[in-house]
Amino acid sequence: MADKTQDRNMDDEVPLETKLDDLYALIDGIEVAQFTTRRPDGHLVSRPMQVQRRTAGADLWFMTNGESHKLEELATDPHVNCAFYRDRTREWVSVSGTAVISRDKRLIHELYQPDWRAWLGDEGGARDGGPDDPRITLVLIEAHSVIYSKKDRPAALQLFSLAKGIVTGTPPKMSDTRTLDEGELRQAVAVSGEKASSES
Repeated sequence: MADKTQDRNMDDEVPLETKLDDLYALIDGIEVAQFTTRRPDGHLVSRPMQVQRRTAGADLWFMTNGESHKLEELATDPHVNCAFYRDRTREWVSVSGTAVISRDKRLIHELYQPDWRAWLGDEGGARDGGPDDPRITLVLIEAHSVIYSKKDRPAALQLFSLAKGIVTGTPPKMSDTRTLDEGELRQAVAVSGEKASSES
């Protein structure tokens, strides 16, 4: 059975470039995701994590402590979901993909932020929270699918649509919900790579 409310808000008839621009604006504007993994016992667990870098497509880099439980969970099942939500506008993004662990020192130095010290703590010696701290581990989420909801209607128009929906029984058009499948995400990565090659 179809979800008429969801169908009413679907807006996939836009160019890929528009989908990506709006997606990137949402991710960059929210930054912190609920990062969901599956524990070895099969249950799901989420925790807030800040995106360190967004790449072409919707691949995302995160930093974590290499001694955290999430790495054990990712070793059991690398499938993850990263959910972003903006309370003020009720816009959201859901990125599903697989995690790849990296301890590449060059990349760690490139992505390093001073606030990582606060999350790692200073235990002395090399474990000082600095860029050479052996606990620093990067997690790349290779996105396989994305769905997001973007709102670009004034609040007054949204309230009118909602009131009209209550009176008429017709689901209101409240947002633009868009999807990106794996093919579109890989196409975005390829186009981004071509642009980078032509600029260098």
